[in-house]
Amino acid sequence: MVADVWWWNLRAARRSPYEVRMKRLLKAVGLGSVVRSGDLVAVKLHFGEQGTTAHVQPLELVPIVAFIRKCGGAPFFTDTNTLYVGQRGESVSHALQAARHGFDPNLLGAPVIIADGLKSGNERVVPVGGTHFQEAYLAGDIVDADLLVTVSHFKGHELAGFGGAIKNVGMGCATRRGKMRQHGGLGPDVHPTHCVGCGQCVEVCAAQALRLDAQKRITLDREACVGCAACFLVCRHSALHVDWRTDIVAFLERMAEYAAAALLSRPRPSVHLAFVRAVTPGCDCLGYSDAPICPDIGVLASMDPVALDQACLDLVNAAPPLYPSALPEGLAPGDDKFHALHPGVRGEVLLAYAEALGLGRREYRLREI
Repeated sequence: MVADVWWWNLRAARRSPYEVRMKRLLKAVGLGSVVRSGDLVAVKLHFGEQGTTAHVQPLELVPIVAFIRKCGGAPFFTDTNTLYVGQRGESVSHALQAARHGFDPNLLGAPVIIADGLKSGNERVVPVGGTHFQEAYLAGDIVDADLLVTVSHFKGHELAGFGGAIKNVGMGCATRRGKMRQHGGLGPDVHPTHCVGCGQCVEVCAAQALRLDAQKRITLDREACVGCAACFLVCRHSALHVDWRTDIVAFLERMAEYAAAALLSRPRPSVHLAFVRAVTPGCDCLGYSDAPICPDIGVLASMDPVALDQACLDLVNAAPPLYPSALPEGLAPGDDKFHALHPGVRGEVLLAYAEALGLGRREYRLREI
């Protein structure tokens, strides 16, 4: 059965402004049919690392909160603590970072609850029938919520190729232990001769796998490395790269299995939204937002996360490339932008494996509202 993906292309008018069009999109995707009176509804999103500007903005979410409340639900914004060192590594700093980016319950009508607890100890073990895992470690408050609504900023990603609904659920609903299990084995390829001895990668290495030797050159303890990729993000001197000799495919499959654990264990279907605007080359975890790689495309919604990610990917690739941006010169509409940005990663692997796990279908019908 072909999945429906609903698309609003951001066109608006005096009698049909943002909140009206968003309400129309939420009705079309069927959010009202799954929210029940008294439901505690987890709205899973990324609050943006400090310095990031392209993440989904809080005022963009007001119509979603209002819609859920009108249906009788009680929504709360949520995310989980990060594996890497940053502003979102534990719940106190994480909640403060959300507040700095404008997620104020008095303005938005929904509080921020970090779903895996103060130090990521609020954990539930959920079974999953995958190749890599038989159980997944998920955030307790997301598992306990009556309904899950995901809101993703669709963009590029250094390891996954792109970040959308599947990554938002698979990595984003996992506790720190779950994140470590997904990342395992993806250590960096070290080029000590490029190292300037700044030590920034050492500071962000939560596993303490990186050290500076007596000559102030970087060294790696591969057995200690958990593959969190935090070091890639801070090194500005080409001393650390993704080691393509490691199994990127296995990483993508592990992430899909966590998404399957989070979604297929739920008694009711989840609803997924994707904001395909300000499509940056990298994740909102980077601490900055680079120039967008294509024009704004719109907001998409579906109950099928695989179809949603596939539709977002197709629309971004079909769009004209934007310059100046991180894209290499010479791309044309229809070229694979994310593969051009991250040549060692093919995001289609994630979609194909997610489909095989029963998370959804890559075949979809795009329905414009």
